[in-house]
Amino acid sequence: METKKGKIIILSAPSGTGKSTIISRIIDDPAMNLGFSISATSRNPRGKEQNGREYYFISHDEFMRRVEAGEFVEWEEVYAGTCYGTLESEVERITSSGKNLIMDIDVKGGLNVKKRYGDRALTLFILPPSLEELGKRLRGRATDPDSVIERRLEKAEFEMSFAPQYDARVVNDDLEEASAAVAELIRKFVE
Repeated sequence: METKKGKIIILSAPSGTGKSTIISRIIDDPAMNLGFSISATSRNPRGKEQNGREYYFISHDEFMRRVEAGEFVEWEEVYAGTCYGTLESEVERITSSGKNLIMDIDVKGGLNVKKRYGDRALTLFILPPSLEELGKRLRGRATDPDSVIERRLEKAEFEMSFAPQYDARVVNDDLEEASAAVAELIRKFVE
């Protein structure tokens, strides 16, 4: 008997909004049967990030070669010289096993994946309570200089303009409540 392919859940949000934390809180819930998509990026690892765990870290040249070969279901040059994307092999690896794939990707990529997979995909947008609060969170990380944080806040404002195109939106004002809301939306989608 052939395994039923899993569904695709896409979470997008501005950097620092808490989507990675939300995913880590819900990923092990057996009712959702989730597998996590590891994105590829041309940027260097930050902090304790490891290749094949948080991202597949590949050179910019290798990234572009794979784009040309049609190996990505979505990709984006998020900042000049810094690309992120999802390899088709990653989508297949997870969904062909019957698991539901959860993806942490940027807004344009999320909408492209939705367009490609249609009703097999659910798009969820995680919003910060405000841009001011997002700025506090990014500064609290202490991983980037102020110039990078300002660029991230400008990008966040742009990304938030795409939220209405997503199937559902959750404001991460309280991590517990936001995680529960995301989990409930996913459970309804995959049942």
